Amino acid sequence: EWDDAYSFSEGLACVVKDDKWGFIDSTGELVIPCEWDSAVSFSGGLACVEKDGKFGFIDTTGELVIPCEWDSAYFFSDGLACVEKDGKYGFIDTTGKLVVPCEWDDADSFIDGLARVKKGKWGFIDTTGKLIIPCEWDDASSFSEGLARVKKEGKYGFIDTTGKLVVPCEWDDAFSFSDGLVRVEKDDKWGFIDTTGNVVIPCEYEDVAYSDGYIALIKNGYLTIVDKEGNRVY
Repeated sequence: EWDDAYSFSEGLACVVKDDKWGFIDSTGELVIPCEWDSAVSFSGGLACVEKDGKFGFIDTTGELVIPCEWDSAYFFSDGLACVEKDGKYGFIDTTGKLVVPCEWDDADSFIDGLARVKKGKWGFIDTTGKLIIPCEWDDASSFSEGLARVKKEGKYGFIDTTGKLVVPCEWDDAFSFSDGLVRVEKDDKWGFIDTTGNVVIPCEYEDVAYSDGYIALIKNGYLTIVDKEGNRVY
């Protein structure tokens, strides 16, 4: 009966009817009326909603607990949500208090106590707003398994949570770590390195993928599957 619907989070799911958004519970009952211009899933007991081009937050009863006064807003993580005002980004707590001023050119949600922020270049702040890792990177991704992908002069590497470059910026492209491995590219070929930067699978494949302890490799159109130690299983 819904024009659109999304996955459940914290017992409620977004649904859409006639271009308005609300929430149902696990029995299918509409517990928050479809009256919002947009909404995202609940996180930390709050969900971001939009009304007339501005964003705020409701609780699981549907009460608007943080007014719709932000130009954009993201989900809560580590007790804070990224918000935008007049083209600058900061962070609010669950009461709506602005705890990190809107002074950043761009920002992303907190992960493990750190959030990437941009002021000309990218760096990272902690939950108090203190700049922990200076804004010196051309690009940066959020931390995964204690490491964040960074870019300098067109090449990618990885830093730890102190900002130390633990994998040199020597890769043409790279993804985020998963189970201690990350796929990297050099000269249009793909391989894998570990968290110390050691090459586990050389960059000699057209495509690679990792899942559930196994690595898929494609070379000259043929598929090979190996385990994390490089032993062929298929």
